Amino acid sequence: MGCAPSIHVSQSGLIYCRDSDESNSPHQTTTISQGTATLHGLFIKTDAADSIPAVLAYQSRQPPPFGDPRRKERRDPGASARARTPRCCGIETETQTSNASIRQVSTTEVQIGPMRLMQDPVQVLLIFAKEDNQSDGFWWACDRAGYRCNIARTPESALECFLDKHQEIIVIDHRNSRYFDAEDICRSIRATKPSEHAVILAVVPRTSADEEETSILPLLNAGFNRQFMENSSITACYNELVQIEHGEVRSQFKLRACNAVFTALDHCQESIEITSEDHVIQYVNPAFEQMMGYHKGELIGRELTELPKSDKNCADLLDTINAFIKKGKEWQGVYYTRRKSGDSIQQHVKITPVIGQGGKIRHFVSLKRLHCANENNNQLYKSHHDDKYTGDNSQSESHSCRCKNRRKDSIDIKLITSQSSDVLSLMAAATLQTRQYSSMARIHSMTIEAPITKIINIINAAQENSPVTVAEALDRVLEILRTTELYSPQLGTKDEDPHTSDLVGGLMTDGLRRLSGNEYVFSKNVNLSHSLLSVPNTINDVPPCIVQLLENEESWDFNIFELEAVTNKRPLVYLGLKVFARFGVCEFLNCAEATLRAWLQVIEANYHSSNSYHNSTHAADVLHATAFFLRKERVKGSLDHLDEVAAVIAATIHDVDHPGRTNSFLCNAGSELAVLYNDMAVLESHHTALAFQLTTTDSKCNIFKNIDRNHYRTLRQAIIDMVLATEMTKHFEHVNRFVNSINKPMASEETSSHNDSSDCEHIANIKNFPDIQILIKRMMIKCADVANPCRPLELCIEWAGRISEEYFAQTEEEKRKGLPVVMPVFDRNTCSIPKSQISFIDYFITDMFDAWDAFAHLPVLMQHLANNYKYWKTLDELKCKSLRLPSENNY
Repeated sequence: MGCAPSIHVSQSGLIYCRDSDESNSPHQTTTISQGTATLHGLFIKTDAADSIPAVLAYQSRQPPPFGDPRRKERRDPGASARARTPRCCGIETETQTSNASIRQVSTTEVQIGPMRLMQDPVQVLLIFAKEDNQSDGFWWACDRAGYRCNIARTPESALECFLDKHQEIIVIDHRNSRYFDAEDICRSIRATKPSEHAVILAVVPRTSADEEETSILPLLNAGFNRQFMENSSITACYNELVQIEHGEVRSQFKLRACNAVFTALDHCQESIEITSEDHVIQYVNPAFEQMMGYHKGELIGRELTELPKSDKNCADLLDTINAFIKKGKEWQGVYYTRRKSGDSIQQHVKITPVIGQGGKIRHFVSLKRLHCANENNNQLYKSHHDDKYTGDNSQSESHSCRCKNRRKDSIDIKLITSQSSDVLSLMAAATLQTRQYSSMARIHSMTIEAPITKIINIINAAQENSPVTVAEALDRVLEILRTTELYSPQLGTKDEDPHTSDLVGGLMTDGLRRLSGNEYVFSKNVNLSHSLLSVPNTINDVPPCIVQLLENEESWDFNIFELEAVTNKRPLVYLGLKVFARFGVCEFLNCAEATLRAWLQVIEANYHSSNSYHNSTHAADVLHATAFFLRKERVKGSLDHLDEVAAVIAATIHDVDHPGRTNSFLCNAGSELAVLYNDMAVLESHHTALAFQLTTTDSKCNIFKNIDRNHYRTLRQAIIDMVLATEMTKHFEHVNRFVNSINKPMASEETSSHNDSSDCEHIANIKNFPDIQILIKRMMIKCADVANPCRPLELCIEWAGRISEEYFAQTEEEKRKGLPVVMPVFDRNTCSIPKSQISFIDYFITDMFDAWDAFAHLPVLMQHLANNYKYWKTLDELKCKSLRLPSENNY
């Protein structure tokens, strides 16, 4: 006598019956007393049988005899009454098999490529609130197909059963919503991780001949894969299940097996790269990331042509490679490539085309490993053509080629191909690859040469007669000089702090370049009015309270927020009138004070007061800092009157119409401005363009209308250059140029001469060098734009709160619109504001203000910076994530 199947009742009322194939007995009996419940041959006696959600696990059961007596039993009132009659003794749970033997369901062999897999019997979960012909049809169809089957009555038991057994096929009754919502059940299952490999079938009611069939889209959106028109025929149910097994289920099984392949690739020591037929990168393994210095997120989805190329390869090598692989031939040889850092490295590369659907090449698989240093002058090119891309012959021939002895200063080429022309082309490629540096010198011997070209030519000439070690060092110098961004460092944080990473990524990139259906649209209704706001007629008409505040305007500790409050968020007009008067702007431009007043009013009206940070108060703050810097002795002595006028105008307009979102956000959202400016310096370009548009479209506020054309063009170019310098992607370039062109020469002169007259002479000489003046103006407005950490502590804290609020709002909008989240750490619920401030100061502020202080002499600012940094560090050490300690917030 065999053992009975065990039945377990969970806390949710889910009832499990162990699969019948776990026992050796064809007949199994379990007795449960106190009540009666009936489920597909599983009889459960309990006090509350109707209230317990039931799940029956089933493998093999006697099918109904011909004529399907199930329906007769339901029409027999006596049978129904007998089933409901209470009994004192136990009632059997019975599993029967035909022909007195258990049907043995074996595993199925499935092949995917060279892999041979064994698939276990399919498991099916039926979710029906009540037993009827349709549920019976699927039940007996599972029996005929040899599937393991469970049936659940409630959403809770269905989810619990699925999480326990991970069925491949789920059938949900979608015919009647009185008992449960089928789409809600589907969504709850789809919310679980195992459901990604499950196929969910909706049983829908049959439509009449004159009734139009409903769309399947709502079902697909809910998570269903298919729909099944109500049909209780066992054969119809069987056909549906078998089709699903041989279609979606088997495909999902093969996809799951691919995880093993990817695990092997991820642990492979050789660098592997997989691209599409159009050379779009689809996969790289960790070994490839380590060799090339990229993260896979920077590569996947990009075309190979977008990556930097090494110029050490011969001119037609890429054409030779493409000619082979496009014909379906495997190419192998030595190839120079450039790492993310700019280094050129030599690799053994093997590229294999992969044939896919339609007999066409669908992928290219590249295996790469570093070329040995002692082989730098002996390059091996190999090409192997095999129609099937597999086989022992290719391996043995490749091995013999690699092991071939090579004499010094010779080139060994082994080419396995059926076409002699291919041999000749590869031999030519190898010959070109070994030419000396003199060819590069000839390439650069042009009639019109840029300074950098002259430098490269001099180094090339020096290389030809230099020892190997010197030649290699000079080669590294050439690699650096040939980059397009000589002053931009390789972006990388000093540690793995996510706040620093997000700040760098969010401020120094123009977005992920991913197009989206979401559009971030700027307001096209720019405010051209300057008559609605109440402003003074002249500077002498300023209210006394504002006059009193502005008396302290020349101090670095001037409180811009007090001015914001007393001017009803219009500080730019009042501060602008005083600053512009001090620097003689109206006299230089030959414009009336009323015109200047109208211009300031229009510019301020086009700042968004709804922005917590990028509003007219920020513009007034930057104007104040710029004016403060212009009064410093070295700055004042280095610039002309035109430079001063350009500086205060640039500070005033530098963020006009700012939407409170970063450039990265606009590029990711596919905004109109991002499209207009090709994703490059989007906001900065918009600020300058709009400011000049607002100025020149109305004569009443056109401050440039009375200056001659040449002065206007020079002034306009200076303003544009300064505003564009506030764009953060060029931050390090501007700082490094300032240090190398100004700080270091000045330090060198101070070392050799310690008298004040030499310093005055150096400053006076700067006016003779417009390029140096441009660097000073760029550095000045950059420091003014981000001077918040150098303000007194209370002002610093207020600015930190405002910029954080703006970043929080951006993160929330990105999540709401399904855009890439540029700065994930700026989550309102988890962000540490002290950490973000520390990262910003460490990465952007300290070095820049050290350089600016060395030129302009700003001891007060540097002391504030040190104090504020200490304040944020203290909060961070105390695990405080807010602007102040909780005890301070209570006051």
